[in-house]
Amino acid sequence: MSNWIDLKQDADSGIESVRAHFVGHAYDPHWHDAFLVGVTEQGVQQFNCRRARHQSTPGQVFLLEPGDIHDGQAPTAEGFTYSTLYLEPTWLENQLRQLFEHAPSACLPGFADTLIADQTLALATARAFQAVHGQDLRIVRQTATDDLLACLTRHLLWRQRLNPDPRLPLTAQRARDYLHAHLGQDIGLDDVAKACGVDRFRLTRAFKAAFGLAPHAYLIQLRLNHARRLLARGQTPAEVASSLGFADQSHLGRWFRRAYRLTPADYRKRCSNLPD
Repeated sequence: MSNWIDLKQDADSGIESVRAHFVGHAYDPHWHDAFLVGVTEQGVQQFNCRRARHQSTPGQVFLLEPGDIHDGQAPTAEGFTYSTLYLEPTWLENQLRQLFEHAPSACLPGFADTLIADQTLALATARAFQAVHGQDLRIVRQTATDDLLACLTRHLLWRQRLNPDPRLPLTAQRARDYLHAHLGQDIGLDDVAKACGVDRFRLTRAFKAAFGLAPHAYLIQLRLNHARRLLARGQTPAEVASSLGFADQSHLGRWFRRAYRLTPADYRKRCSNLPD
């Protein structure tokens, strides 16, 4: 069976639903700005995340937070199939605060584990995916996602909002902030190092130790995440490439396909229902 991806986006909640199958190499290391809740349907889904290698088998649930760097590959010949829901952070936090009447106001939700064997959660994930991806009645979609969130509660934790984050070196945090502030500009490594008050070699070492990616790779992933949002709103690939600092539309397309196995035009069409 060849590789394939089926992607849709729910207009009401912004939830992106993806069902896909891969054989061999699936995707390069990357991250999302959404919470991912997914279930492996078939085969062995192998991925590296949070400095550990995971192998998800049928019925297991994988949970990724925004910024979790992960890759994907199939260690067995038959490949793997999975269904995933991408939950927008603001939407998820709002829903959880309605579910948790006494949720701490100065905290953010997070996942306690990356890979979980929980049959109840797996079934709730599959039902929510089917309702959202199948574009069922709104009341059915909402009921299914409510059930999923209720099942997620025993795998959640709340982290205190801290800025700066004491777990990360100050140099790495400053560099990350600089990249976010200049994501559409043609910046150099020297520019980032100067803003952080270090040479570019120490900068790269500190950044890779903190985030698992070199600054240039992080910047590309940051641009790709922004590209997804702009494409979903209906902007053309050419407009997105220009606004985010890619050399041209084909440059955006090459990086986009490597990360998501879809072209920007195909992603835009699936999310916005607009023609190419």
